Amino acid sequence: MARQILVVEDEALIADAIAARLRSEGYEVRVASDGPSGVSYAQRFEPDLVILDLMLPGLDGLEVCRQIQRERHVPVLMLTARDDETDLVIGLAVGADDYLTKPFSMRELVARVQALLRRLDALAGRTQPKAMHLDDDIEIDLDARRVRQRGEVVHLTPTEFDLLVGLAERPGRVLTRERLLVDVWGYRDGSGARTVDSHVRALRRKLGDGVVRTVHGVGYALGESGAAEVPEAGDPADGPEATGPDPDADAEAADAP
Repeated sequence: MARQILVVEDEALIADAIAARLRSEGYEVRVASDGPSGVSYAQRFEPDLVILDLMLPGLDGLEVCRQIQRERHVPVLMLTARDDETDLVIGLAVGADDYLTKPFSMRELVARVQALLRRLDALAGRTQPKAMHLDDDIEIDLDARRVRQRGEVVHLTPTEFDLLVGLAERPGRVLTRERLLVDVWGYRDGSGARTVDSHVRALRRKLGDGVVRTVHGVGYALGESGAAEVPEAGDPADGPEATGPDPDADAEAADAP
């Protein structure tokens, strides 16, 4: 059965081009041209993935994402005409899994869609222990996909949760951004380093600055110092953390359940 994708985009030329390309790849595609229609379509048809424009009439993309994720988690690829880090981080905080900045190539969009769906399939078939315990009294309930710190539930978005688990599976091990993009997002082309950095910032803000540490010039690790992971063949060496304004305070309001 073909995977179902919902495209929520008010610019008809862009929506039609995306839908045509995805249909040529074998996906079943529905298109909504405004925010309320996007929410309605997502509830009625339960798509496997949503491609969501940030700027929409009726309801903006952030509110559409909130309402869609309130019902059930569905991978969301957000489209934006602005390269504004605050907007992007708020989008990630309300449940978007990744973003593309316009203009983008259809080849890149298809690659991102395929990677997000592979990640969804991998998570569905993954066998894990029921719980993991970290320092600082952090407990990860893998069945309920819930995190507690000193007994209190900490609200994480689905991607933040997956990133935390990916780091927790190898405590003390330093993972490059490229490795995390493969393991958590399913991306194999090295694109999306800023996505990793934004999610790490969110984890630090919610769980404490000391939970995830940066090893400059390599990547990130959970817990105490350990040996750095050697990048796999074909993985580029990781550079220093992406720079830019710290959007944590601006994204705070978006983290409420």
